[in-house]
Amino acid sequence: MSTGAPGYKVEAAGAPAKRAHMFVTHLECSQTGEHYPAGQLHNLSRAGKPLLVRYDLERVRAALTRQVIADRAPTMWKWRELLPMPEGVEPVSLGEPVTPLLSLPGTAARAGAKGLLVKDEGRLPTGSFKARGMAVAVIMARHLGVERIAIPTNGNAGAAIAAYAARAGIASLVICPAETPEINVRETAAYGAKVLVADGQIDECGALVGKGAAEGRWFDCSTLKEPYRLEGKKVMGLELVEQLGWRVPDAIFYPTGGGTGLIGMWKAFDELEALGLTGPKRPRMYAVQAAGCAPIVRAFDRGEEFAERWEGAATVATGIRVPKAVGDFLILRAVRDSGGAALEVDEQSILQAVNEVACDDGTLLCPEGGAVVAAWRQALERGLVGAYEQVVLFNCANGNKYPLADRARRISLAVAEPNQL
Repeated sequence: MSTGAPGYKVEAAGAPAKRAHMFVTHLECSQTGEHYPAGQLHNLSRAGKPLLVRYDLERVRAALTRQVIADRAPTMWKWRELLPMPEGVEPVSLGEPVTPLLSLPGTAARAGAKGLLVKDEGRLPTGSFKARGMAVAVIMARHLGVERIAIPTNGNAGAAIAAYAARAGIASLVICPAETPEINVRETAAYGAKVLVADGQIDECGALVGKGAAEGRWFDCSTLKEPYRLEGKKVMGLELVEQLGWRVPDAIFYPTGGGTGLIGMWKAFDELEALGLTGPKRPRMYAVQAAGCAPIVRAFDRGEEFAERWEGAATVATGIRVPKAVGDFLILRAVRDSGGAALEVDEQSILQAVNEVACDDGTLLCPEGGAVVAAWRQALERGLVGAYEQVVLFNCANGNKYPLADRARRISLAVAEPNQL
């Protein structure tokens, strides 16, 4: 899809740009480096690749210091100079906090390790990290005149865009694969979105979204097919560095479907170094996928730049069930440049990890969070990470949003005695 996508009842491509952010300079094709003007609607570049927002980092450096950041309210908007909203445009906010960085001592001890942390993104509005990207994408869509927005989703992105679109007064259309958890489908519809459940995978749902966008029926807000979800997701990296005392951890394990968060954090680390807020050290990035849908792992193992579509994708970790990612080469580039790896884990290890972390540390992870715990254990066994390294795992959603095993026992109060319980 070319730049200047029409959206739905929006200004035509080539219309005068709206007022720009005082620090944004332009958008840039992630593959060719070609520049595009900010202040206009864009989907992919002319090369069919994601566009990245670029800032005048020298000017940001003068405005954004550690003290300025520390003095601001603990929300994701404390990083406004590194977000694309134009001057005077207020956030479409549902109260996005700085998410906690929790230690997992029991989980670490079970594996003979220390220094294990989890950034719990399930504390965000709508219960997942999708809130970050959708908040920024919806702000920019409304500012640029969009009245209807659409995405494909495996679950949490649909709920997030529906909620933020409702807040912004924008109509939303969400198309879900049939395997999407029912709670996600109902939650998305509860926010007023038009929800369609389709017989196909998320990339096939995305093709229908793209077709409608090309016809001017709505604006396509699919993963990495517009430039601003990435900017919201990169705040995970900005927050993490501040929480660690302006240092990066030794390694990050990230559940990887479309990979927006991994790509965004890698971008965030570069920007922080350019601002003088951190040094050149980077964490090793580990992209985690399920064995039933592991196109990035396969491409990594083969030494390939792009990942072929994964046929027959299936996993309980629906958030990482993405057969083909538009940003595949960016994920692989970050993983390789960092000295990390792409790892796959099986279904049993995912479910076992969710159960054990809940029992050992009182933290209920989503299945995707279970996948990163399982991958970290695998990496320990393979010597990819050390037992005493500082490792951060990302739990992308609240575990209560997913089906849980029924382990309760039924009793009759008429006959029950304490010594029988």
